[in-house]
Amino acid sequence: MNFEELKVWRKSKDLAVAIFRIFADSKDFGFKDQITRSALSVPSNIAEGFERESNKELIRFLYIAKGSCGELRTQIIIAKEIGYISER
Repeated sequence: MNFEELKVWRKSKDLAVAIFRIFADSKDFGFKDQITRSALSVPSNIAEGFERESNKELIRFLYIAKGSCGELRTQIIIAKEIGYISER
């Protein structure tokens, strides 16, 4: 199995793509950089962990991806509250 077959990787990759598209024209470069980096981190860490040699390393990278999910959720909440994105 490849990480590309994982439903969680596909969904997190799609979310990262959506975040990049939403903030493509943003002039708030600090916020844009932070939210796109955390969005990109989730599927990237899932993929990296999956490609590692041991289950211990996979689990470590999945925890890192989980932390990035929390960071991203926080940034999405803030982006909604300050009007950068709307409810969809």
